[in-house]
Amino acid sequence: MLPIHDENNERPAVPFINYGLILINILVFVYQLSLSPDAMNNFILQYSTVPADISHFQNLQTLLTSQFLHGSFLHIGGNMLYLWIFGDNVEGRLGHLGYLVFYLVAGVIAGLAQVVVAPNSTVPSLGASGAVAGVLGAYLVMFPRVRVNTFIFLGIFFFLTRLSAMVVIGFWAVLQFFNGFTQITNQTAQTGEGGVAYFAHIGGFITGLIIGVIFSRARPANPNPYGGYGPGTRY
Repeated sequence: MLPIHDENNERPAVPFINYGLILINILVFVYQLSLSPDAMNNFILQYSTVPADISHFQNLQTLLTSQFLHGSFLHIGGNMLYLWIFGDNVEGRLGHLGYLVFYLVAGVIAGLAQVVVAPNSTVPSLGASGAVAGVLGAYLVMFPRVRVNTFIFLGIFFFLTRLSAMVVIGFWAVLQFFNGFTQITNQTAQTGEGGVAYFAHIGGFITGLIIGVIFSRARPANPNPYGGYGPGTRY
């Protein structure tokens, strides 16, 4: 299941925070690619989150810096795709500064969630996935019935369909929880050997849900889908 576009016009005229976050991630990744293999490894080790360091209150700044590092084209491509589709609408609801603070806080809490399940791991953790998971959680609360154009893959076959955000993001969330607890069962989450920091995704997602609920109660959504959200929004 691969989302490509949401039918949601509730966004700022220019969601410059979301654009800026995407740009920074891309520029950092381009810089990584410009380095020699040894220099790239050193750069990643310096700025990634190492759970064993955080659990001993060392290099705490990496909870922020690690959010802008990625390990592959697929890694950054997936994160930036989800951020491009869903981030602008959350920025529209939270406001520019509120969205920036929310994004970074969700990323930090996501990193801490991974530290909790793997406090002694020396495997570096990096990527925007935790912060993006926060965006998805907030979007799910704020716009659950907005339609998302999505590719569905069935083996070598695929087709394009329109699904609600509840289905698209809900499916993603179920996978994260399933894979995360599978890691726990296999005792790979505690050692950090699982390859994907699923509990960072879970921590970020739950943070987004909570912030989304709090903000939605403080500012109820417009009940008229065509009054302020634009004709592209489906409820």
